[in-house]
Amino acid sequence: MQSILEILRNALRGTEYENKVFLVGGYARDKLLNRPLPNDLDLVLEGDSLALARLLYEKGAADHKPVVYPKFGTAMINVQGTPVEIVTARAESYRSDSRKPVQVKPATLQEDAMRRDFTINTLLENLHTGEIVDLLGKGLEDLQARLLRTPLPPKATFHEDPLRMMRAARFATQLGFEIEPQTYEAMRSEAKRLKIISAERIREELMKILSEPTASRGLQMLLETGLLEQFAPELLPMVGCEQNQYHLYDVWTHTLKAIDGLPPSADWRLRLAALLHDVGKPETRSVDERGNVHFYEHQYVGERMTKEWMRKMTFSNEQIAWVSRLVRMHMRPGEYSKRWKDSTVRRLIRDAGDLLEPLLQLCAADAQARRPEMSPPDLQGLRARIAAIEQSEPALQWHSPLDGKEIMELLQMPSSKMIGYIKNALIDAVIEGSLRPEDKEGARKLALELIQTLQGETPIQSENR
Repeated sequence: MQSILEILRNALRGTEYENKVFLVGGYARDKLLNRPLPNDLDLVLEGDSLALARLLYEKGAADHKPVVYPKFGTAMINVQGTPVEIVTARAESYRSDSRKPVQVKPATLQEDAMRRDFTINTLLENLHTGEIVDLLGKGLEDLQARLLRTPLPPKATFHEDPLRMMRAARFATQLGFEIEPQTYEAMRSEAKRLKIISAERIREELMKILSEPTASRGLQMLLETGLLEQFAPELLPMVGCEQNQYHLYDVWTHTLKAIDGLPPSADWRLRLAALLHDVGKPETRSVDERGNVHFYEHQYVGERMTKEWMRKMTFSNEQIAWVSRLVRMHMRPGEYSKRWKDSTVRRLIRDAGDLLEPLLQLCAADAQARRPEMSPPDLQGLRARIAAIEQSEPALQWHSPLDGKEIMELLQMPSSKMIGYIKNALIDAVIEGSLRPEDKEGARKLALELIQTLQGETPIQSENR
């Protein structure tokens, strides 16, 4: 990053912009906190940002011609591949039904600082001298106190741009800061304003919260302030949903404990799977005649709910498939016992695929969040079995001796669910050890026996498919 800054300084040295351009936002904040610096830069000046961007391009500092947004007084360039946003100090006004400003006009640096989200993000660093400028006189103080506070009265700041409330939870989680009490109360009172924010923008902030090892803290803030209710009301029944004798906590608290139990290196997808792994429990909760609580098939209900909610939040199909598979399978490793046949372990390896390690991590965190006196599943023993099987017989060998086309030709049937069912049955036979992967004749015989048994019946798809 220092080489990027030096390129910018050299390009502007001796020009009208020398000592008049400032680094703003995350760079100054994170540098003072001795945190890793961001992968992009924001520059602000009292002047024409578009003209400054053009000058940097003409002097060879920028990789390409600037991309300009005249309405907002901003320009984007890259310097050695690093994104640099250049902004004219500005004041803004908003409509009540949108976070996008309807009027933008040039302003002083002081006025520009007042429109920003939090005082710690108003700190400036002079590009050439390195001097830290605290225009509001609060940024350094709040940074030292590890406190999040808004430049304007918090209701005004959040009413203008409700996404800032999500950012408050995110910064508190990332930085380990407290949120100033009036600011926290404003998050509660303005929570419903989040409804005007797109699912995409909320999703991005949520993923940033979930990327942190302390994600549970941010999630609890979202719950307490009412923000979670605005975009994930499906999670609220987890709060206060009492569990059975194996659990010390309700479903929500257990879930947060499970998230805390994941490895610090776990990515947002695994933390999201942990957040959703028991989302199906409230809908499936039942109490038998002895007073015992059950959650029969909650993993399948949870899989459905996960898919529905993630689609609503515009996650990609790949992300939805990744997370929902973990939700569906999260109980299987925990059911492991030494009495499992090798074929059962093979099925787990086959069904989990590249999600095997995240699945084991999720299962361990889930078990850790139960009652301390409960015996945890023997995941170490399961890992040893998996390693031994993978070493002796790679999963690539577990395939049907007949492909779909060969099965269709044998049975004289078009492509259908029945063909898929039979192919999966042949794979199961290979995994069981009763059929060799290269035994086409044995596979043909088994396929003909299966079709005779299933003729006229609709095969039930197992959860492993």
